This record gives sequence, C-alpha cells and structure tokens, in this order.
Amino acid sequence: MNWTTVADIRRQVISAWDRGSLLREMVVKESRFPMRLTLKRPSAGEMSGEFASVREWIAELRKLEEKGFRIVWRETNHRVIGQNSLPGELWLDSPQDAVAFIGKQRDATRFQDLVTATRDPYPALLTWLAENPLKALGLADQWERLLAIVGWIQTHPRPNVYLRQIDAPGVHTKLIEQHRGVLSELLDIVLSQDVIASDAAGVRGFCKRYGFKEKPSRIRFRILDPGLFLLSPGEEQDITITDRAFARLRIPVQRVFITENETNFLAFPSVSRSIVLFGAGYGFDMLAGARWLAQCRLHYWGDLDTHGFAILDQLRALFPHAESLLMDQHTLLEHRCHWVQETNPEKRNLCRLGDLEALVYDDLRFDRLGKHVRLEQERIAYSVLENTLRTIEDL
Repeated sequence: MNWTTVADIRRQVISAWDRGSLLREMVVKESRFPMRLTLKRPSAGEMSGEFASVREWIAELRKLEEKGFRIVWRETNHRVIGQNSLPGELWLDSPQDAVAFIGKQRDATRFQDLVTATRDPYPALLTWLAENPLKALGLADQWERLLAIVGWIQTHPRPNVYLRQIDAPGVHTKLIEQHRGVLSELLDIVLSQDVIASDAAGVRGFCKRYGFKEKPSRIRFRILDPGLFLLSPGEEQDITITDRAFARLRIPVQRVFITENETNFLAFPSVSRSIVLFGAGYGFDMLAGARWLAQCRLHYWGDLDTHGFAILDQLRALFPHAESLLMDQHTLLEHRCHWVQETNPEKRNLCRLGDLEALVYDDLRFDRLGKHVRLEQERIAYSVLENTLRTIEDL
C-alpha cells in the first residue's frame, strides 16, 4: 500500500518546521499559506481489491479535518463499487494549525516573542529572523542580551575599547565571545558600512571588524649571547613582550632561531649575537611587524614531520629567507630509533620548500619510510644540536 498516511502527513509538516517555513510565516508579509500537502491516493484496482482498507484510510484522513486540515473531496464512479467520495487534495490553511498539529505551539510562541522584541528597535533584523528562525529560537534565552550588545555597538561605533568595557544590561565578555558569529551577522545588517572593517572577517576578526581593541599577541624569546641583555645582568634573559614592543626592539643580533618545543627553547645553547623565539605553531602574524627580522638570519626548527614542514612553508610566506634547522634527511635517519607516528599528516603540496626539504617532506607524506613517520624535535640528541650550532656560528 503506497497511500499517504497520517504519519506521512506528520512528516511533511515536521519537514516544513525543520526548514523554518512555519516560523518564517510570523515574520514575512507574503504568506505561503494555504499549504498543499502531498497526497497519494488508492488506484482504481486498489479501490475494488482493498475496499475495506480504503474505507479505513478515508476515515483516518477525515479525522484531520478536526485538526485544521482542509480536504478537497473528489467524486469517483467505479464500475465495481459505484460512486464514492475520495480525498483529492489536502491543505493546511494556516501556520497555526500546522504548528498545533506537530505540537510546536510553545516554540512558536517563543519565536513570536523574539519577533515582537525585535520589530520596533531593529526592524532591519526581521529579515535575519525570517532567514534563520530555528537558529534564533535556539538563542531565545540570550536574544534580549544580544540585542543589547547590538544596540550598544550601534550607539558607540568603532569604540576602540576592549569587549570587557561594553556596558549593557546583563552583558558580559564571555557572552560576547561565545556569540561572535551571530553578532557579526546582526551587526552587518544594523551598522552602516563605513564603520565596518571589511578586511576582517570570521570569529577571530570580530574585534578588528567592529573597532574593538584586541588582546595583544605576546612573543617570548631568550637572548642567547651572554654579552647581551635587556634585563639586569645575571638575570635569565627569558622575556615576554607584546608583538608591538617586539617590532620596536633594537638589539644587536644577527641570528634568530625559532623552536616549537618549550623545553628546547629553555635549553637552547648559547650562541653569539642570537636570540631564540618560542614558536607559535601555525600562524606567524605576530612577527609580521618586526621588519628587523628581515635583516637577520632566521632559522626555524620544527618537528621532522609533515606539519613541521607545513609550518616552515607558512613562515616563508612572511620571511622567504628563513632556513630550516635539523629538518634534513640525515637527521631523520640517524634518529630512526626515536620515530613515532604522526596523527593526521599533511598531504598538500608546499611551494616554499627547498629541493632537499621537499624530498624529505615527500618521503613523509607518501609514507616512503614507513607509515606516518615523525621525529619530534626534543628527541634529537642535544649534542647534535650543539654541533650544528657551532657550524652555523662559524659561518
């Protein structure tokens, strides 16, 4: 039997709810109702062969008329069973009836409250509500506060303060940070384009896009030359400063090393006229303003795995002259006993590697030496590092 059942009809209405169609009716001016539902009827053969079942089917559908459905009846004249009335079309004339049929009245009332709260202060946001009704419903508990944030920023465009300084009822920093995505969608509608930094996007670009102060990036480094110091002589020259302060540094160094492992950073040997940076993994934007790095020999020491080479490739987007340190085939093979497996290795092509680096990267990503081979930098013998640095220092 392939006739439309009451369960099929319920699934059709639930599908309309899941698409947001029923809630959207509370916002848009042009209604899509009445809504016609798909109705598959018995064939002529089924009418005569399964007449009892057909009568039960008709009786079940007839009950829907008590729940707001409108049935268009069609007269049929069958050669065996004679003249009968069959459902020809099935309609829901209002979204309220549809919502009641699937038991979503409470959610619909909640959404209507959101529409009412938004209509007068921010009529432009009704379009967003119409396009994202279920998303809005999921934010119902926070909606009033989100509107308060939107209102504060609209009143204070590009405020040049930290998010913590937004002073709106019930608003706190974590709330803003948790909902930066949806706030961006709302603010882009409400604010004029001349106060939006269009070159900043996404959750990470929220502060820049709307003119808030960003938490400064911090760079940690050690001075490796015992004859150079920024802190008092005799103190460990392990220093953390903002990226802006780092960009303005004026220390007489010729070499800068970057390592991704903190223990390696702390134990890095003394090297004349050099510093070592504690690396940032993927992302070197914090170093972009330090133009003086272009005048130094820059050495990157990452793990001997596919992601280590991917990070090196990314660093060279900012500093093409960056050199790799202990990321060669000889080092990899000499430490075979310390290999481990890399999880989720990188597979893409890297265009900024040197020829020898690319060979090692290909060996790793294509599993030529074994499956997902990885040599972590802290597993490389310390004496190997010291000997390599002596060679570099002599150059």
